[in-house]
Amino acid sequence: MTDNIGQIDSKFRYIIVAAKRTRQLQGGSTPLVKGSSKKFTRIAREEVAAGMVNFEIVGGEPQDEDEALPIEAGPAPH
Repeated sequence: MTDNIGQIDSKFRYIIVAAKRTRQLQGGSTPLVKGSSKKFTRIAREEVAAGMVNFEIVGGEPQDEDEALPIEAGPAPH
């Protein structure tokens, strides 16, 4: 599942970004890739691995799990 995560530095971040992109697709966002799959999770994973989803890590390094901040994800600018 996470063999090809593109330029993302960790599997955890890949999963989080793909999950947030999946939610956007479920909400009506237009897919950025043309694929054979109609499943939002597969489409989101392909977009993230291809570097088509721009993401920003909000905040600094958390001191512990209770202070973790969300990652903002969205389509990469054209």
